[in-house]
Amino acid sequence: MPVSSELSVDQDSQPDSEGPALPVNELFESLQGEGVLAGVPSIFIRTSGCNLRCWFCDSYHTSWEPTHAWMDLDEVIDRVSEFDANHVVLTGGEPLIHEESIALINRLANRGYHITVETNGTIAPPPGTPIDLASISPKLASSTPTPERPPAGGEEDAVDAEDWQQRHEAGRIDHDELTALIERFPFQLKFVLTGRDDLPEIEDLIADLRAGTETEIADSDVLLMPEGQTRSQLAETRQEVAEVAIESGYRYTPRLHVDLWNDAPET
Repeated sequence: MPVSSELSVDQDSQPDSEGPALPVNELFESLQGEGVLAGVPSIFIRTSGCNLRCWFCDSYHTSWEPTHAWMDLDEVIDRVSEFDANHVVLTGGEPLIHEESIALINRLANRGYHITVETNGTIAPPPGTPIDLASISPKLASSTPTPERPPAGGEEDAVDAEDWQQRHEAGRIDHDELTALIERFPFQLKFVLTGRDDLPEIEDLIADLRAGTETEIADSDVLLMPEGQTRSQLAETRQEVAEVAIESGYRYTPRLHVDLWNDAPET
């Protein structure tokens, strides 16, 4: 199992220091489970809070039921330095909703860490932010929650779910921010597929992005990942998504952490 920082969590806590701080849900060392760096030993900093509400969210404890311990950036850096890996993954939730995330990225880069930022693609950091890989995961229509399809672990009532259904659908794709991310940083476009029916939407979005930027978006930059929070759920989707990848020419990416540790926290 990965080494955990064993952070205490308190949804109502506030930062103790007067300096910059982040709501950190988890801070641990594991293997990157997804994307072009799958299998690389990595330190994960998972912030709390998200501006979207995917029904299949595999970290609902950062969005629908946010829990966190406030950590000032000095403490985050100290915790990161306790681990051996030199690859840091800033994830969430959506880490870029926090202005302090940019300050943390700069400080980690100054210490020589390779930095991946996992984002839903609705917020682009300023040009020059030292991000080695923007792992952009645009949310497809199949991600939108409904009262009948709330996220795993979620306890919000039907009224809240209906509200988030509208907010999520309205905000899940931002072409300007996606284009800015693609133009400013090395990137991968990682899509969660619930099945073959998601492919036309992906192809339409890729076509729109290619038309809107001079930055090359190769088929190899597009990764298809099966939806599934547990081994049994992945078993239902992985073969179909792999077949879609073969037929479309896009890349398939596994979810190694699910294969290795199922749905255990801090993996």
